[in-house]
Amino acid sequence: MSVQVAAPAVELKELGGPRDKGMAAPSRPAEPGPLPPPGLGVAGAPCPLPAPAGEREAAAPAAGCGAERPPVSGCPGLPAAGLGLPPGAAKVPQASAMKRSDPHHPQHRHRDGGDGGAGREALVSPDGTVTEAPRTVKKIQFADQKQEFNKRPTKIGRRSLSRSISQSSTDSYSSEERPKQLSVGSSLPHSAQANAKGTLSAPKEAMKIWLAHPAASYTDSSDDETSPRDKQQKNSKGSSDFCVKNIKQAEFGRREIEIAEQEMPALMALRKRAQGEKPLAGAKIVGCTHITAQTAVLMETLGALGAQCRWAACNIYSTLNEVAAALAESGFPVFAWKGESEDDFWWCIDRCVNVEGWQPNMILDDGGDLTHWIYKKYPNMFKKIKGIVEESVTGVHRLYQLSKAGKLCVPAMNVNDSVTKQKFDNLYCCRESILDGLKRTTDMMFGGKQVVVCGYGEVGKGCCAALKAMGSIVYVTEIDPICALQACMDGFRLVKLNEVIRQVDIVITCTGNKNVVTREHLDRMKNSCIVCNMGHSNTEIDVASLRTPELTWERVRSQVDHVIWPDGKRIVLLAEGRLLNLSCSTVPTFVLSITATTQALALIELYNAPEGRYKQDVYLLPKKMGIKFLQL
Repeated sequence: MSVQVAAPAVELKELGGPRDKGMAAPSRPAEPGPLPPPGLGVAGAPCPLPAPAGEREAAAPAAGCGAERPPVSGCPGLPAAGLGLPPGAAKVPQASAMKRSDPHHPQHRHRDGGDGGAGREALVSPDGTVTEAPRTVKKIQFADQKQEFNKRPTKIGRRSLSRSISQSSTDSYSSEERPKQLSVGSSLPHSAQANAKGTLSAPKEAMKIWLAHPAASYTDSSDDETSPRDKQQKNSKGSSDFCVKNIKQAEFGRREIEIAEQEMPALMALRKRAQGEKPLAGAKIVGCTHITAQTAVLMETLGALGAQCRWAACNIYSTLNEVAAALAESGFPVFAWKGESEDDFWWCIDRCVNVEGWQPNMILDDGGDLTHWIYKKYPNMFKKIKGIVEESVTGVHRLYQLSKAGKLCVPAMNVNDSVTKQKFDNLYCCRESILDGLKRTTDMMFGGKQVVVCGYGEVGKGCCAALKAMGSIVYVTEIDPICALQACMDGFRLVKLNEVIRQVDIVITCTGNKNVVTREHLDRMKNSCIVCNMGHSNTEIDVASLRTPELTWERVRSQVDHVIWPDGKRIVLLAEGRLLNLSCSTVPTFVLSITATTQALALIELYNAPEGRYKQDVYLLPKKMGIKFLQL
């Protein structure tokens, strides 16, 4: 290809001392020489080209510099003394327009605007002679630089680093032109250097390395859509008794677990105090809870107390993939990943339970799904269980149903209604996490919004307090007279859902019941009404009634769906009616420490209780256990 280079103006000055800046950057011959390529000096001044070795020795004493001159920054290989010019050269141009044929040189052209007359080009030959080229437009061939010029980006603009790298690599690089290898920490190739307007360009390999930096998000960071059930994974110990999204994320999950440990003082104190006694030695615990960093601390505490654990997730959206990977790497059989299907959910539970040669004797459940599965599928196994610890109001209701029907053949501990769980986890955890979940999914402003909260238990109290503090107009629906009176005395208007369903902006359920918000309510909601659930069960909102041919589902972002009616009205459904805070955000670790410690104490109590202390019924955690917990 040919490139046209216009010759700029040139000002000639007397050659001064060694500190003068008026040295020209001479042109290079087309063929590569043995000397290193010249670079730029300070403030963009051109660096002089080193003379051949013989002339350099002769020129050094003639320069008359006295002390040795330090090399100019940006000119590698430039000798301290000796400018590469013969003593007879009286004048040199202050700057010149020239083109270098070295394809690896980061700067191909040096210009000087000049303040003198017409533009002129000054050239310095290898023997040191300074000549002035005629005032003409020159055409110079750069056969060996054709590929370099082709790789220059064509779009220039003021963009951020990530935008520039991504856009430039998309616009300017073909697969044949990409470098074959680029290591992390190495400088980018010349094609990624900043140009005159400050933008950057780089090949796609550099983009991939930049995206792979540890500062990236780890959960769901993999583009692999293969189901974990179809993968063959092993941890560093060679075990494959687990099923997680990506075992390679274990390192990041371990960091999250270590952070959680700092905010869980009660559980860590229990681990330190009781790990010598091993009160759970021989216990085989099968668990089904939210798999988060806080749950991981609980599982490792149970392991330190002597128990063997197998775990599945109680919610298809709340699992942190990196934490599940860290647990699997540590040797815990974990079967969970974020975004499971309904079939995956029950498959994971079955993999925890149905293991040859392994009979569980304790159940730690959150929602009652694990208890229900063992009761229905493995009745003989269920009869050998020593005790059940249930955390959620939904699971407690199901246990009471079994007890009333005379089908509960093992003692169960109701952790949900314990003082420590009710007064701390349900209230304070939900008070903080409700705002976090709504903000992350909808980016909405709460001030002035009309919100109806269905249920004024401890969860409802926390939600109402948070929304009221943000300036929302809060209505409450409640069937329990005591809780209803509490809502009135706390300053909330008690209503029936039918009275306000047409005007409210947000509907939040937190009752633990089913069909609290029916299809009739959903049909009457205003356009863009937000519907979400803070209770454990996904049956509080009648989501099944929305899966009909006349309604259109539109995925907006993760855990956010638009359900569109034929007339164009739409509602915003969060997490498909499942638990909002653990599906769409996070929860305070310190509060979960209280609940996790309560669960651990309940397991210790049931496992070590003498025969006959607990019958086949549902019990509250003894008060003395709560006092012991507070002392921790």
